[in-house]
Amino acid sequence: MARSGLIELEAVFAIVRRGSFRAAALELGVSTTALSNAIGKLERQLGIRLFNRTTRSVSLTDAGRTFVGQVGPALDTITAAMDMARAQQETPSGTLRINAFATAAREILSPLILEFLRRHPRVHVDLVTEGRLVDIVAEGFDLGVRTADLVPSDTIAIPLGLVRRFAVVAAPSYFRDRDIPRVPPDLHGHPCIRIRLPNGALYRWHFEREGQAVQIDVAGPITLDEASLSRMAVLAGVGIGFFMEPDIRDDLAAGRLVRILEDWTPPLAPLCLYYPNRRNPSAAFTAFIRLAREVAASNEDADRAAT
Repeated sequence: MARSGLIELEAVFAIVRRGSFRAAALELGVSTTALSNAIGKLERQLGIRLFNRTTRSVSLTDAGRTFVGQVGPALDTITAAMDMARAQQETPSGTLRINAFATAAREILSPLILEFLRRHPRVHVDLVTEGRLVDIVAEGFDLGVRTADLVPSDTIAIPLGLVRRFAVVAAPSYFRDRDIPRVPPDLHGHPCIRIRLPNGALYRWHFEREGQAVQIDVAGPITLDEASLSRMAVLAGVGIGFFMEPDIRDDLAAGRLVRILEDWTPPLAPLCLYYPNRRNPSAAFTAFIRLAREVAASNEDADRAAT
């Protein structure tokens, strides 16, 4: 069965508002003939006559008044939804869903996400952190944040330019009566904070120097699966910890922690913001990508200035 579209419904309500086919046609930007044809098509599909027409006037039939009364609220709802959708193409609003590793989320929260919210207060960001690598499209996310080597090849990636390194640290008091490890195997003689991965496996600490890669299966009194808990244990002098550098940067600067084996922790692959190719992105999405590119450019400038 043929179904009427918005064009025919808008034609009916334009005629009701204007009181004539000619005035309604001018409002809609169509010819009077085209408007009359649209109404005739709708009347044939409904099997009723909507308007009484003479050479001088037009009025709704009884069936037409009933139809307009029933359809009007629904058409208002549809029009409002369409206006809202158009507005999101003009002013950043709505929700952006982002999936990231917890460590990556901590690195981008202040320079990117919080700055974005300051600029665009009508946008809500739903940031989900998890250790597993997810299909952001299948799971309903707009964007993902991962290291460059984990970004799917069929997505668009923006390297954020953040210098990232591991850091091996301990409390200053820890080394008062202990030797400082000089090479990764020396860690076997020290209690370390073990790391459990999201899949349940125990993480082997990764090191590299001059092309030589080493993985150390450390031992220690406690196993944890959250960096903030590991930091608390290390600050308490329980043992040596292995972190992403940003997670303990303030502690290093304040002297609460000391770093070891720094020559065995070279820079890692950069973080990337990635997303599927899409048509007609929302204003919020477009603004977020624009800011991400600003952050990336700023980080690149800072890296060049430091070298």
